[in-house]
Amino acid sequence: MLVEQIRELALERRRFGYRRVHRLLRREGTEVNHKKVYRLYRQAELAVRKRKRLRDIMLERHLLTLPDRPNQSWSMDFVMDSLLLKAGWIKCWRQVNW
Repeated sequence: MLVEQIRELALERRRFGYRRVHRLLRREGTEVNHKKVYRLYRQAELAVRKRKRLRDIMLERHLLTLPDRPNQSWSMDFVMDSLLLKAGWIKCWRQVNW
């Protein structure tokens, strides 16, 4: 009876592990120990399937070209620092011309 409840909940919600199944059983009013739910969950050979990792698409890398004259390449950056000011943080915007 308890194994059937666990199997039913696990098959109904495939992404739920034994901990969430235990919580659902407690909400339904079944007083059961989490260690017993774990044992029965493993005996029923239930397990959350691991998701396959999507691999990054390999693109051809290109070398960055160096600028050969002014105003050809710009860089910017935000810098934050906490100084001993009453205001707290000081924020700077850096812009560099290569």
